[in-house]
Amino acid sequence: MELRQLRYFVQVVESGSLTQAAAALGVVTSALSQQITRLEGELSTRLLQRGPGGMRPTDAGLAFWRQAQLALRHVDEAGRAARTARLAGHVSVGLATTTASVLGLPLLRAMRERYPDVRLHLVEGLSGHLAGMLNARQLDLAILFKVDVAMRWCVMPLLREHLFVIGAPGLSGWPGQARPRLRQLTALPLVLPSASHNLRGVVDAAFARARCVPNVVAEVDGLALLMDVVADGLAATIQPGAATVRARKAALLSLPLQEAAAHRPNFLVSLSDDELSPAALAARVVVRDVARGLVTDGQWPGTDFHES
Repeated sequence: MELRQLRYFVQVVESGSLTQAAAALGVVTSALSQQITRLEGELSTRLLQRGPGGMRPTDAGLAFWRQAQLALRHVDEAGRAARTARLAGHVSVGLATTTASVLGLPLLRAMRERYPDVRLHLVEGLSGHLAGMLNARQLDLAILFKVDVAMRWCVMPLLREHLFVIGAPGLSGWPGQARPRLRQLTALPLVLPSASHNLRGVVDAAFARARCVPNVVAEVDGLALLMDVVADGLAATIQPGAATVRARKAALLSLPLQEAAAHRPNFLVSLSDDELSPAALAARVVVRDVARGLVTDGQWPGTDFHES
């Protein structure tokens, strides 16, 4: 299989016509058709079929087209890196909102310092949504709180975030202990994310293990607004320490929970190594290095880094 065959095939799919693809590639139609036939023969499957609207990929052709695009992207990025003698390309990284609040800016700075020719695209969203984007090849890597073992992902345990109860001074029901147990929070009004968030599942499961029920007075899906509610003294919340990073100016109290189950694992998840570009492989190392540095320097509160 030759690279030009991949380029020819991708162009035909994007053009929807052999004639238009040949014109775009600067080759004669017969030569293009011959290369497509050879490619189908090598793969022992039909990749294209002619219909009323022109050339359309078969199911096999559509699957091959996606991987061909990825392969050509890696080849192009490798060529650019070789020409400039520096790593270049484009990398997309997904971060949950709390993770982005502590890791986002340091990661951007580190990538700009180490690999100035790599364009970093950061996507902030729910862990489940980021997992879907990763599976759809819309992200190269992401930090997720739960992984799907059925996916062909490269999964590295990154760190563990302990959970805190966070609230404004004077809030009714605030515990008097330095490390309260969940059963001591049942009178405390709480604002939490809805069930669509992984964190809510972790919190509900921890309360269930403690055989008590949280006093949830409101649900807010959005870290900035949720922390505004907490800072206004309307309710407390249960969040990892990273949630306090954007609210440092507010005079909030935060107490680590005593339960061992009150924590959230973080996984550094990427496409398999053979699917990642050199720039994405380098970015994965930088993500891990930056996270380790933030934990070591105490800038990621209540977090244990996974060294292995």
